[in-house]
Amino acid sequence: MHGRPSPTAAFAHVETWVFDLDNTLYPPAARLFDQIEARMTAYVMQSLGVPREEADRLRADYWRLYGTTLAGLMHEHGLDPVPYLEDVHDIALDHLVPDPALAQAIGALPGRRVVYTNGSAPYAARVLDARGLAGVFDAVFGVEHAGFRPKPERRAFETVFASAGIDAVRAAMFEDDPRNLAAPHAMGMRTVHVAPAPEPAPHIHHHTDDLAGFLARLR
Repeated sequence: MHGRPSPTAAFAHVETWVFDLDNTLYPPAARLFDQIEARMTAYVMQSLGVPREEADRLRADYWRLYGTTLAGLMHEHGLDPVPYLEDVHDIALDHLVPDPALAQAIGALPGRRVVYTNGSAPYAARVLDARGLAGVFDAVFGVEHAGFRPKPERRAFETVFASAGIDAVRAAMFEDDPRNLAAPHAMGMRTVHVAPAPEPAPHIHHHTDDLAGFLARLR
């Protein structure tokens, strides 16, 4: 948003601020997904009895086709999601450091502040704690709260928002994956793509590579 007018007016109606977790509330340079993807591949190898190359292909293909590797494994193989989620998220968080500026910017937002991730809620809690963000959110929702349906499925958003009492037309969504902003846009949310580089699309209202700075401009 460098060099553009302040987006404050575009968010004046927002009562609920919904944030993705991975690569949104911490920088992609932390590379947590390198660990997660390695554990996903190992889990697929063990569960399906396939070699590493095939497991790696399935992991990537299911992510592309179903939104998450887990969704593909459930649909194609009837995989139990609970032990899978516990296993693949059992990673080190050494590369994460507290971000006081981000905590302050999120904490200053008016209304409710929630996290909604395709990961599990317990994993999200660990990440938020490592980032010094645990105290600034009112609620944390994982894929389990969507009946294990993943973003970008609209039904996943609808399930979580219904249980949380979130009015989409008075909410904003912050996401690193452009695919996961299509349904929120269609539901009437203000959408923000959080990533190093923009990917212009009709369903993306704003882009930022500095979430703390972007939020600070909304005050």
